[in-house]
Amino acid sequence: MAAPGKCFLITGPPGVGKTTLVMKVFERLRLSHPNLNIRGFYTREVRQGGERVGFEVVTLDGRRGSLASTTTSSPESIRWPAVGKYKVDLASFESLALPELEVKNHTDLFIIDEVGKMELYSSSFFPSVLRVLESNIPILATIPIPKFGRDIPGVARVRNHPGAVVYTLNKGNRDQINEEVYSQLVNVFQKQ
Repeated sequence: MAAPGKCFLITGPPGVGKTTLVMKVFERLRLSHPNLNIRGFYTREVRQGGERVGFEVVTLDGRRGSLASTTTSSPESIRWPAVGKYKVDLASFESLALPELEVKNHTDLFIIDEVGKMELYSSSFFPSVLRVLESNIPILATIPIPKFGRDIPGVARVRNHPGAVVYTLNKGNRDQINEEVYSQLVNVFQKQ
């Protein structure tokens, strides 16, 4: 079971800056603690002509692949699960994200952006997230805010995990939460 205060979850409405906050904390940690071994991935919007047409998964070392798209025309995409107008490319997502979630002794921090509906279509993703949670290695992750008061079951399980500290982001508290999460992580690393 994760120790209290080693699992930092960022939530909030879409577009509030969850990914941006996580990446700012990651960049600060890389500068202040260059010897940390940080593994994981983040998701990034794909835009064409100012319109969002999908998302890609990006590993922390810069490898990229499709997560979801409205513009895919590959024959296999007919069988891909859909979230709203997006078709989820599970094979691409899993090929990049799952190796980043392998629990290894020399990992100091996992970054998971995000544990959400698209990612949870992967039958291998949530078990990997649970292994990371149980590893006692610090985690910085983003989760969606419950929609209409209902949480996605996998997200609820992460949110309610012992040791999880949940920060609800809004436009007014982004800088404060950024500083608090960074400070909390530095504190965790100093105790190890």
